[in-house]
Amino acid sequence: MAKKYVYLFGEIEEVEAYVGSDWDKVKGLLGGKGTNLAEMVRIGIPVPPGFTVTTEACNEYLSKGGMLPEGMWDQELEALKKIEKETGKIFGDPERPLLVSCRSGAKFSMPGMMDTVLNIGLNDETAEGMARLTDDPRFAYDSYRRLIQMFGSVVMGVQDEVFEDVLTAVRRRAGVETEAELTADDWKTVTREFKEIYRHYTHHDFPTDPTIQLKLATEAVFKSWNGKRAADYRNAAGISHDLGTAVSIVTMVFGNMGNDSATGVAMTRNGYTGDNKLEGDYLVNAQGEDVVAGIRMTKDLADLQNEMPEAYKEFETIARKLENYYREMQDVEFTIEKGKLWMLQTRDGKRTARAAVRIAVDMAEEGLITREEAVMRITPEQVDFFLHPQFDPAATKAARSEGRLLAKGLNVSPGAASGVIAFDADLAVTWAKKEGKQVIMVRPETKPDDVHGMLAAEGILTSRGGRTSHAALVARQFGKPAVVGASTLNIEIPKRKMNVGDKVINEGDWLSIDGTSGNVYVGKIKTMIPDIKDSWLIKLLEWADSFRRLGVWANADYARDAQRAREYGAQGIGLCRTEHMFFESERLPIVQKMIMTDRPVEQKEALDALLPFQKEDFAGLFRVMDGLPVIIRLIDPPLHEFLPNSSDLIRELADLKIRLMHAANMAEIDDLLRGIREKEQILHRAETLDEANPMLGLRGVRLGIRIPALTVMQVRAIFEAACEVAKEGISVFPEVMIPLTCHVNELKVQRERLEAEAKKIMYDQNMKIDYKFGTMIEIPRAALTADQLAEKAEFFSFGTNDLTQTTFGISRDDAEAGFLVEYLETEILPYNPFATIDDDGVGELMKIAVKKGRSVKPDIECGICGEHGGDPKSIHLCHELGLNYVSCSPFRVPIARLAAAHAALAQKTE
Repeated sequence: MAKKYVYLFGEIEEVEAYVGSDWDKVKGLLGGKGTNLAEMVRIGIPVPPGFTVTTEACNEYLSKGGMLPEGMWDQELEALKKIEKETGKIFGDPERPLLVSCRSGAKFSMPGMMDTVLNIGLNDETAEGMARLTDDPRFAYDSYRRLIQMFGSVVMGVQDEVFEDVLTAVRRRAGVETEAELTADDWKTVTREFKEIYRHYTHHDFPTDPTIQLKLATEAVFKSWNGKRAADYRNAAGISHDLGTAVSIVTMVFGNMGNDSATGVAMTRNGYTGDNKLEGDYLVNAQGEDVVAGIRMTKDLADLQNEMPEAYKEFETIARKLENYYREMQDVEFTIEKGKLWMLQTRDGKRTARAAVRIAVDMAEEGLITREEAVMRITPEQVDFFLHPQFDPAATKAARSEGRLLAKGLNVSPGAASGVIAFDADLAVTWAKKEGKQVIMVRPETKPDDVHGMLAAEGILTSRGGRTSHAALVARQFGKPAVVGASTLNIEIPKRKMNVGDKVINEGDWLSIDGTSGNVYVGKIKTMIPDIKDSWLIKLLEWADSFRRLGVWANADYARDAQRAREYGAQGIGLCRTEHMFFESERLPIVQKMIMTDRPVEQKEALDALLPFQKEDFAGLFRVMDGLPVIIRLIDPPLHEFLPNSSDLIRELADLKIRLMHAANMAEIDDLLRGIREKEQILHRAETLDEANPMLGLRGVRLGIRIPALTVMQVRAIFEAACEVAKEGISVFPEVMIPLTCHVNELKVQRERLEAEAKKIMYDQNMKIDYKFGTMIEIPRAALTADQLAEKAEFFSFGTNDLTQTTFGISRDDAEAGFLVEYLETEILPYNPFATIDDDGVGELMKIAVKKGRSVKPDIECGICGEHGGDPKSIHLCHELGLNYVSCSPFRVPIARLAAAHAALAQKTE
């Protein structure tokens, strides 16, 4: 028996017998359009008769180089005969002409990405027959010219503009503004000219045999699956390229048969706000493409209630029926032919993030879906929309059309920002703080001493760096839109300009960056600011909290960040990076003094000067996080990061020495000599501290062991602040994290020294603080010996950024700007391990560490504090591994709350 490729809309049970009743499998065979047309027939909704050619036929056609599968065309002709019997019309018969449309319909909705041909079956004879039958030659020839135009452009590849030029000329000759005003004679003229255009560009006459029209149109829809726009859409939407498209052949019904006919599109709820109200557009005496093409000014769907009240009432009933049946907001197409309503399509409606959240919550409260389903329907990306400003879509579209798209980089921190370009941090601060300008800080790459400029800027753009580069991490931490690794930018800091090819952009020029898409635009673009205080989002996240097991904590270095994190629902601070506090302008000179001196007395003076600053920082965190844990990581980076760059110092020294040669007086000479001596001392110290591989050098726990007074000062500040705040009646739960441990003896030595200091402070203050000491797991050896580390730790925190680097043996910044791009493009790696945790490598090490650690200490607290803590896929892994919490940027907390609920609910259904 020949394989079945064609199913009538009424044969949905036969389809289910073939693939099973699972809706996903049915859609995989019939496509979304074909499935929904068949489902509407099943529940008694008026749908024009028709059939669907399956995705299997499409895939076989494409795989065989454009040969129709054996038996498919015969099945299509047989199905056509059944439609003829059902409608009482004959395909190609001038007396009772049957016309059909040929529409694409893949498993997943891809609006406008593939092709449709209407009015198939018209030729000179059937057009005349239609004119006689309807007593409306204007309608007949309007329909005929549409077929020639669509067939020419879709099937034969004739540019649509040449047809539109004819329409424009005919309207001008007739002295009318819209096509609705053209007469039957006008349409006959257009039809003749369209045939000439078809012949000129294809070197063939327009096919008059309806079966040839149908066959070529079917093949054209198959081919459109591999069209560029469809492929680009699938790439952007993450849709597989091997699904293929189905083809639905539907009996034509006409909205252009007079003033008792109409056509329109509608959504069962407002797609922008989510309001539970029908919304849409329609046109009287028109066909479907007129509504979406913008050729005529459409009417609001509400007006249909007055123009055609009976049809509107029926449509309203059907819309609610469809929404209740699919349990989802629907996007529908309809046609009214001589007062009779026909439904041509239904599908899940596209909507804004805000509308999606409101619709999900409302449907749950209406009893249409469960709260669990409501939570699962919202994606992390939709929650992300609420947290960052966005560009107005119309404004970005206009900017692209004007050629203002300058470059594209990695979209590392979502949101939109416009500002004048500042090429260094100090200028960014001056312009933003003192002159009130909006600033985009642009650098080849950023360093820790650029943070003040980054905080002052509206957004950050770099030509180098990856997803976990310094710029990316800081931008996400502080909710700054950022695009990094825009490699086509040639930034010339000394000349205060940059260029892409021949286009030169100067410091002070306006620039707009989209951290959501990675696009960079010249000039200023209008933004929209979403509101996190959306009542529907708050309710949805509260439901999510009730389903999740994982705690959601936040990475925060300052009280203001902790406050934001708590407002967003954080249940603790999983990472406070103490070194970030050292870079503030009033503290950095003290830190540099500590680094520069070899004298213990001067080192102690510097540490004593830093102590009040650190204590104040921690006290602020404890007050904000009243009753919640705060993990404070002791100093982690190598000391050279707090000094100027060696190459910068060498250039500055050369400049000073040149100026010395041309000094005009002794006072100037003395100033220059003093400056030279200071720079030489700093350079000497920087070169002394320089390491071939600082990431694996003197940092973290090693630095604390080498300079014990530094970490002792930090612990003193932590516990003095904790005691002070506790006396205010605030519940304080400090957790001290020792970074980069790879051997239990490191942890033993450092903990003993630091805990002694903590106990001394509590004794002196006559206070008892509930505290923990723990370590970061960021080196494979630490994971493999976690049972030993657990003897000396109350908690583990996985630093997955460094754990990924040390597991893969690659530098994240170098890799993301270099070979990792090729690895991802060629699928050597399935995804970026710095964006999503590598399950098989890093994930396995985490699994080993958790298992070993809990074999010694069953209640040991395990969490993650790397940037992966805000990645939904990584959060799923953390849930599976049984971690206690994930910690992420404050701006990712709502996303992590949702993702943690998704992980728990997904596990529940397995």
